[in-house]
Amino acid sequence: MAGNSKPQQLSVRVYSALQSIGCPLVDGLYLTEADQMQELLCTPSLHRMDILKWICIRICPFLREKFSTIKSEQTEEVVKEITRFGHEMMLCKPDDQQLIQGLATPLRQLLFLDELLMIAQDSNDTSSKENSSGDDGVRNEDLLKELMSPDHLSDLVQLMNPVCNPWSAHIRDHLRALQSTLTKTNNTKSSDINNRTHQHLGFGKIDGNDLTKAKELLQSTQTALAELHKECEFLHSDPAGPGASLSPCALKLAISDMAQLMTAFSHVYHTDFKGYCQRAPPVLDPQAHLFQSVHQLLHNCNMELEALQQLSETSSSLAETVKHRQTEKRYWAKGEKHTLPNRLESLKNRYAAFLNHH
Repeated sequence: MAGNSKPQQLSVRVYSALQSIGCPLVDGLYLTEADQMQELLCTPSLHRMDILKWICIRICPFLREKFSTIKSEQTEEVVKEITRFGHEMMLCKPDDQQLIQGLATPLRQLLFLDELLMIAQDSNDTSSKENSSGDDGVRNEDLLKELMSPDHLSDLVQLMNPVCNPWSAHIRDHLRALQSTLTKTNNTKSSDINNRTHQHLGFGKIDGNDLTKAKELLQSTQTALAELHKECEFLHSDPAGPGASLSPCALKLAISDMAQLMTAFSHVYHTDFKGYCQRAPPVLDPQAHLFQSVHQLLHNCNMELEALQQLSETSSSLAETVKHRQTEKRYWAKGEKHTLPNRLESLKNRYAAFLNHH
């Protein structure tokens, strides 16, 4: 009989789902009460762990080999593996081992089992559909065998390696003639460019004198480059030394970065700042000197208050020191211990007695 509470209703549904997908671990139990089903599904036991293992294998058959390598007394390894699988299925946390062990609340355990069984039922439906479409696979396999037979092998080779030339004979002749013309034109242009280069350098036709002039020109160019190289001190700096920042590569990178920054600033200036920069300066209020005078007076007042506070603190400190000196007991003449007021009073009495005596 089904219970009225949520855990009891889930217990009945989970137990019925296990029976419907043919779980062998619930065959022969014949449970009819919701409390008995909840006790089976939510109480830590080897039977409950075997049910969890069966459901996981139902969803992922590859787990069968992994579970087979774990010994029966290694329950913690089984719990870790099921926890990892439940986390991969996004049904529990990566360290939620109490849920797998059966130590969590019955409602959490039953919800976890219910979601697992829903996935198992979906995988069962998928496998049944694949079995129902097995006939199509057989027909496709027969068709492939027919195509790969020796009778059709020559056709397949021709399809894989086509040799048909789409151009007709007269078009091919025209293309060959055009190609030869282009080749001659390129050669002519190349020779013209070389002649112009020599003419620009002051050379005519290439002979021994031209080679001598070219050699002298190259020598003078190398000499000028060597002198420039000596003048550029940063080219002689050690890459690892203090002049490394002035190397050509570093200068090139710095110039590139500066160009990018200038481009970015120019864009921002024209889009955001230009309108503000072209505005007329604000007109100052003629009464601004009043605010300055008030500010100065307030500042002077604050300074005087600070001085008065320091004077008050100093006066209090002096008064405390004088009071301490007056009340502190000291040894005077004849080893008597008196405070300063008592000592003054004693001296006053002695002086009065001296005056009365004389």
